[in-house]
Parts: sequence; C-alpha cells; structure tokens
Amino acid sequence: MKLRFNIHYNTEWGQAMHVLVNYKTSDGRLHEQDLMMQTEDGGLWWLDVVLMESRQRRIVQIEYVYQVEDASQRVLRREWNQVKRLYATDNTKTFCFTDLWRDVPLNYHLYTYIHRRYAKGVEAVALPLFRKTIVFRVSAPQLGPDESLALVGSHPAIGSWNPTRYLPMQHIGEFDWMLSVNVDGMMMPLEYKYVIVDNKTRQLKTWEEGDNRTTGPMAVADGEVHIVYGDSLRVKETTWKAAGVVVPLFALRSERSCGVGDFTDLKMMADWAATVGMKVIQLLPVNDTTSTHTWNDSHPYNIISAFALHPHYIDLDQLPISDEEFMLQYARQRRELNALRDSDYLAVDRVKWAYLKKAFEENGESVLKGKPFETFFAENKDWLADYAEFCVKRDCPDADQKQRESLIKLHYFVQYHLHIQFLEAANYARSKGVSLKGDLPIGLCRDSVETWKHPEFFNLDMQTGTPPDIYHPNGQNWGFPTYRWSDGKQESTITHHPSSITINQYFRRRFQWMEQYFDAFRIDHVIGFFRMWEIPATAVYATMGHFSPALPMSREEIEQMGLAFHKELYTRPLINDRILDRIFGIHAQFVRDKFLVRKQYGLYDLKSEFDTQQKVRRHFEGQRDENSLWIREGLYRIISNVLFLEDDAQAEMYHPRFGIDKEPVYEILGQDEKDAFMRIYNSYFFERHNGFWAWHALQLLGDILQDTRMLVCAEDLGLLPASVPHVLDTLRILTLEVQSLPKDLGLEFAHLEANPYRSVATISTHDMPTLRLWWEENSGRAQRFFTTMLQREGRAPHQLPPQMAEEIIARHLYCPSMLCLLSIQDWLAMDATLRAKNVREERINEPYDCYNQWKYRMNVTIEQLMEARQYNQKIQTMITRSKRGGPSPGPSL
Repeated sequence: MKLRFNIHYNTEWGQAMHVLVNYKTSDGRLHEQDLMMQTEDGGLWWLDVVLMESRQRRIVQIEYVYQVEDASQRVLRREWNQVKRLYATDNTKTFCFTDLWRDVPLNYHLYTYIHRRYAKGVEAVALPLFRKTIVFRVSAPQLGPDESLALVGSHPAIGSWNPTRYLPMQHIGEFDWMLSVNVDGMMMPLEYKYVIVDNKTRQLKTWEEGDNRTTGPMAVADGEVHIVYGDSLRVKETTWKAAGVVVPLFALRSERSCGVGDFTDLKMMADWAATVGMKVIQLLPVNDTTSTHTWNDSHPYNIISAFALHPHYIDLDQLPISDEEFMLQYARQRRELNALRDSDYLAVDRVKWAYLKKAFEENGESVLKGKPFETFFAENKDWLADYAEFCVKRDCPDADQKQRESLIKLHYFVQYHLHIQFLEAANYARSKGVSLKGDLPIGLCRDSVETWKHPEFFNLDMQTGTPPDIYHPNGQNWGFPTYRWSDGKQESTITHHPSSITINQYFRRRFQWMEQYFDAFRIDHVIGFFRMWEIPATAVYATMGHFSPALPMSREEIEQMGLAFHKELYTRPLINDRILDRIFGIHAQFVRDKFLVRKQYGLYDLKSEFDTQQKVRRHFEGQRDENSLWIREGLYRIISNVLFLEDDAQAEMYHPRFGIDKEPVYEILGQDEKDAFMRIYNSYFFERHNGFWAWHALQLLGDILQDTRMLVCAEDLGLLPASVPHVLDTLRILTLEVQSLPKDLGLEFAHLEANPYRSVATISTHDMPTLRLWWEENSGRAQRFFTTMLQREGRAPHQLPPQMAEEIIARHLYCPSMLCLLSIQDWLAMDATLRAKNVREERINEPYDCYNQWKYRMNVTIEQLMEARQYNQKIQTMITRSKRGGPSPGPSL
C-alpha cells in the first residue's frame, strides 16, 4: 500500500520532521515505523512510502502522528494527538494526506471530561471510496445536543451552496466527522463550508464562520484518496463557566461518618453541590500517606504511593461485621470521634484499621476469590503488588512467610474496597452533573513505593523545596527527592507497551489512574515542571539549594562579568572573628573551641564532623534549650555563608547563592565587586534561564499530559519565571488567580475583571488564611481592600460581616474565569449561623510549620447544609445569575 504525506512546518537547522505510522494488518498484528520526511526548504515536508503487505496480511487501518526530532533522535516537539489520525484503508488505493500541524486547540476544554464524558475514541470507519476520492474530515467539539455536521460547497455534487442540499457527514467518534465524495470529473479546487444541522427538523441551523474552505489546486489521480483534515469547525462555542467548592475529603462531616470524611460523605457533598448549582468539587490528594504512623502522616501531600488510596477514606458501613460485641464497641468509638471539633488522625487510624482487620478476617478470602477483585487486580497489579509489599516491610519487617502473605492480602482487600467506593462516589457525582477535581502532588515521600521500586526516577541525594522569600527567609525544604526526567528518546506517541517504563510514562500512567475518579486536576507547584529548587540532602535549610535544571556558570563567565573569582573564598563558608561575634555573641568562644578549626589570616573552618547542616542537626537532636537552639541556628547560617555553590554534576561550574546579599560574606566585597556580583546574580536568576525553562516545561508537560482528558489546572503562585504564562497558555492549562496574591508587580490586590478566561478564580487556598481570617489578622490590609476593591467609605469592620463576604464571593462569580472554586470556609462565611464561631479553627495548613497537623473539619454537617434552604437558595441564585450553573454545552458522545 502506498501512502503520501505532506505537511507545512517551519523547522530550524538540524531538525527533521518525522511521521510515526502505526498500521494494523488483517491478522490483528500491530506494526510501527518511525519515518523521516523530506524537505528542500525546511518548511514543506513530504514523504512517499510503500507499506509491505500480502494477501494473507492486508493492511486494514493506519494511524499516524507527526513529531520533530533532532539529529540524535531526541523528540523536540510532538503534535497534539488526543484525537487520533486513524483511517480504514483499502490496498487498491493510494492514500494522500495533506495535513496541518495540530497544536493543543484553543478550545481544548471542550475536549475534556469536565465538559463531557466519552463513550469511545475515533474509529476506523470504512467510507465509500471511488475512482477519485476526497475524504473531508473535521473536528467539531462545539456541537450541542441534537446537532450533527454536514458539508455544502461550490460544485453541484456538494450542494452548490444550496442550504437544502447539504451532504450529511458521518460521526466517527470523539468530536470528529467524515464524508467521502466522488470527485471524478470535477475541476479543482473546490470551495466548501461545514454546517450544523438540527437533527430533529433536518434543517440547516448554522454556517461556519470565516472564508470558504478550499481543497487547494491538487489534482486527484485515478486510484487516489485525498484526506482533507484541516482546522476545527469555525463556530463560536458558548462560553462555559462553572462554580464549585474546594474541601479536603478528610474535612467532610456527616452524622454517620467516623471522625473523618469518607467516600460516602463525598456522595452526600455531591448532592449538596448539585442542589445549589455547583459543578465541581475540588479535593486535596487522597493518596495513602502512612509512613511513620504519627501525626506527620496527616500531611496529604507526603504520599507514599502515587496510586494507593488512603484507608481513612473508606466507609466502614459497607463492610458489615457479624461480631455484635465488636460492633457495639465500634459504635461508641465512632460517636466519640465524630463529636470532636477536629479530626484526630491517630485515633481514626487505630479505629479504622481495627475494623478493617476484623472485616478481612470475616470476609477477606471470599472477596479476594471473587471475579470483581480478579478484574481489579489484573488492571492494577503494576502498582498494587509493590504497594502491599512495601506496607508489610514498613509495618512488619520480621514477619514470616505466612504472616507476610496474609498482610499482603489485607492491603489488597482494603485497596479494592477503597477503589470500589471512590469510583462509585465519582460516578454518582457525575450522574448529578458534578465533576471531581483532584490534586497532583509535586513530590513523593522519600520513603515511598516509587523510591523503593524505581530509584532511577529520582535524585535521592537531593530534596525539593522553594528558595527564600520575605515570608520564609530560610526557604522551604519539603524533603521530597527530585525527579530524573526522560529526554524523549525512543518513546512512541501512539502506543506504549514497555516492559520497563520511563518516568514520563509513569506519569502518564498516573493520569490514566486518576481519570477513573477525576474529570479535572490541579498540578501542585507547577513551577517544579519548569525548574525545581533542588537542595542537597546534606542541608536542612533551602538556602543551600539551586534551580534544576539550570545553566551553571563557569569561572570564565563569572570573570567576564567583572568579578575576579576566588574559589576557596567564594565557595567555602567564610568564618572570621567578626562574623562569629556577630552571630553567636556570648557563645562565640565556645563555638570556636567546639566546632571550628583555626586557619591562616584570622579565618576558621568547620570541623569535619560539623561541616554540613544535617551533621549539625544530628548533634543538637533532642536539645531544646535556648542556648543550643541559638548555636545550632548560627551554625546553619555560617555553613550557608558562601557566594557560589558548586554544581553537583558538572565540575568547575557554579550557581550564585540565592539571597546572599543579606549574608556576611557579601559584606566583605568592595563596591565594584558587589556591583559585578549583582550583575551576575540578576542575570542568572531573572534572565539567563527564561527561554531554557520554557523549552524544558513545554517538552515535559507536553509529553506527560499528551493523553489525559482531564481539565488541567495549575497552581502557579509564588516566584515565577517570565515564561510561565506563555507555556501554560500554549498547553491550554488553566492558571490560578487569587485576588490577594496578584501576579502583576506593584499591586496589592488583583482586579478580578482582568482574570483570563482560562483560569480558576479563588479567594484562598489551603495554605492561606481563609477570607475571614486574613481580614481579621491584618486590619490595615483589610481597610485598603475595603476602600480600593469594594469602593466603600469609612472604617472597615474588624470582623467580616456575612453580607460583605457575600459581595466578595459575588464579584468572584461574575469574573471572567472559567472556574470559580471557593473553599467551603469561604462559602460558609456568607451565613452567620453556619460559619465557625472561632475563625482560627478554619485554617487548614500553615506552610511555615513543618509539624502542622492537618485536622480541619467542617463545623457543620452535610445534613445541616442540606437543610439550610434559605442559604442554599441564595447560593443557587448567585450561581445562576452569574451564568455558572447551566448544563455542559453537549452530551456524552
């Protein structure tokens, strides 16, 4: 069979266009070829290829995708391929494909699950083929219920522009439509347009906008089939907006729950969301975080598995136990836990695991022998077996073989029921018109299933965090290992059946798993996919970190910018008597004697047993007196008192230390040296990497997100490179807009009217004080918001009144953002009888506290919310008037 490909794409020197062709033969076998195309000008690429076949193995369908590669076969760019270029074939024909490169569509949200679910993908539909054939194909995600697509054009055979003589097209799956036309005897080019037809009346309803389409001056030879597949339907879609609530699953409270929210509570929350017209419930991560069996495990982002669900979220009522005495004791414990103001993580853990072990004793074997579990295990064995083994090694490292097998089955049993309950809750929410939005943590616990089974995915000698800022002068050290990303070599964009996967494929597998439950998800700390703040494992504070990936500087570059480079002076901690007296005061002599070694010229060096922050931390472990803490913090500081950090992977390459202008080593520089260093500093941190990080993020995010149909939303707050907005816009990822955290420099508050459509508007996040709390904590800022944003006169009230909270929420609902998702605490701020009496109880997390206990629970039950008819009617009216409560534009296909 002969294939002919043509595509216009402007490449750079050293780049080549490739087409990856995947074809299926009549015996069911799949074949794949990576073919380099030809060009004369680097802009127009073509390829003629003959695929070998036989009578016994005829080619019955082909699928293909374009990508740009460099000379070393590294994939530089892939076209968007969620809607497959898939066609049925005929070995008596020559198929000619004249294509346009496909970027992520501007209206990409119409292709996502949050907009509508899909019954099937594109099918290889066998259309009638003629002596000379043109096949018209178009993507039309704008179509609504009871609408179909047709074609009408300039030639009598395609309607002569008569709106009653349109040619109906055939739906081939997804949003794509096709039509084959016999063009034997027709003069080229043909002009045509796609039109929308009302399925009930069969009348032409809408012509597409813009100039007429044309087939071009191509001549169709005998036996040729020309595929015309250009841009999507040119019809303006209805602007779709939605409102929703952000609430951690552990925070849900119902009359029947057991001290923590569970998946049945989530179904009840979906009922309430549907009642008031909300379309989205956003959750924090629901993955298992059990690492130490302490309060540290309450941190929902410190996950030990990218797939396993947290056992706390299981509804125990769905696992009945016949032991009446046990059930009486459980009922008492349940009442006690549910009566608490907050969620007691450790108590819930003890009670729920005792129940799960009992349920497993009674019903475990029968469940694991059932067909439903066998199906679940077959679909999830790639992570479930490792997870169960990890849990046994963590909890019972000395278990014998029999105990080990029993415990592994216990974890299978628990994860199976968690999956069944969560999937049921997600599908129940969908049936109510409510989508769940998940959360993708940027990292994993250092002691996790993935770091154990796939250490090659991680830099285990590094930690993630954030650089210092005005709120965190030492930065943040999260402790998660950083990633070793793939470079795109040898990864097919059509099928993935590897025996051992790359980390990029692993992320795509995560998204596939998430799609069972979520229609959208939030990328936590999306800046980490541009560059991560990487901290050596020997450090405690983030001050010793640097960006990765990065372009470190050579000695020659540093000196070319005016700073004479003295390696020993600039890369080793600068310690002299003046610095010691300044930092340690009365303890200076003790520090000299205990921790330092005297050198020449009045300088000191750290003893080898104290030359890293982690060694110092271990030395002072358990010492909580003021003097010990003073000395420990001082030693941390002098260890990081360096101008440049040596790159860990490239010899004789250096990174300027972030925030060093506030440290003693900077003060020893002369004015000319300070000026030179600041030129280096500003160039390195704010200019040097913008293009490099943009390229890296486009490659990485474009690769790992290529197959997901969830709506992707970014958490893009904090110190951002200038390239972030462009990359997120290119990939059609929604930004996060918080009015009190404006992205424009010089503003204290953002103007909601300036929010981009492709964004999520919110008032507060789980890392911030709630609306009421920040209002009370900073009266001066509240006064300025009162005057400038609300345009009120006089003195701002100390406590935020419900009617003012209602006004602030209404302004967010009316803003241009596609999604307006507000925390449950902020929604409740509108009602004096429902909101918490003590506003400080609403805070979920304080990021500067590494020992924060994640224990917030709603102060009202979901039942009470459902009964608050006047309050619910108010929310419903606000959502309806802001046009955020209407149905999705189209049905499931």
